[in-house]
Amino acid sequence: AREHPAVTADQPLLRVVNPDATPEEIAALVAVFTALGGGTTPRPPTPRSQWALPARRMRHLPGHGAGAWKASGLPR
Repeated sequence: AREHPAVTADQPLLRVVNPDATPEEIAALVAVFTALGGGTTPRPPTPRSQWALPARRMRHLPGHGAGAWKASGLPR
């Protein structure tokens, strides 16, 4: 994994090297970098409940035999 050096308060995050840059151009660059993000780690996806699966809405034939009634209400 690549390691990023820690940014201290005396180091700027962005340095403009073009002295003719307008405030609008700088604001556009800041907006692009802000939209790219990368400052936080993504959250792991939350586990999906078996009851919320789209397949549960599909119609199926109930099983036969002992325990079929009980099994018809359980997640597949």
